[in-house]
Amino acid sequence: MPGNPPSPLRKLRPDAGIAAIEFAVMAPLLLALILSIIELGLATRDSMRAQSAAATGAYYAMQKGFNATNISSAVVNGTGAVGLSASPAPTLFCGCPTTTGISTATCGAICTGGIPARQYVKVNASISRTSILNAHLGLPSTITRQSIVRLP
Repeated sequence: MPGNPPSPLRKLRPDAGIAAIEFAVMAPLLLALILSIIELGLATRDSMRAQSAAATGAYYAMQKGFNATNISSAVVNGTGAVGLSASPAPTLFCGCPTTTGISTATCGAICTGGIPARQYVKVNASISRTSILNAHLGLPSTITRQSIVRLP
């Protein structure tokens, strides 16, 4: 009929709706990227908390001497993070310093350079974490860090 106004659908351009389709294709990819970044950030935070707890336990051992129970308590309570444990338990050992770290030695033995073997404490801190993604991105569910300190 010549008197009817044209339909609004006739005014659509041939490229109408392309942006919505592009968004529908890209939105899941962007969401996966954002969730992966959040997951990696949370894992990094938990790793830093575990390292801080191990360092707290090592500091306690350096100040107060070796007492496995008290060191474990310092690890668990020192940072206020939830899910921390002093696992494996703190250990006392004798060792000699080397260029690559501390090598285990018999207490009282003489190390290279003529210095006697010294006492060290190894403090471990583990934190359990829950992933927000089912794929876990290959991240562990438990993160363990350690600190080693020489006793005075």
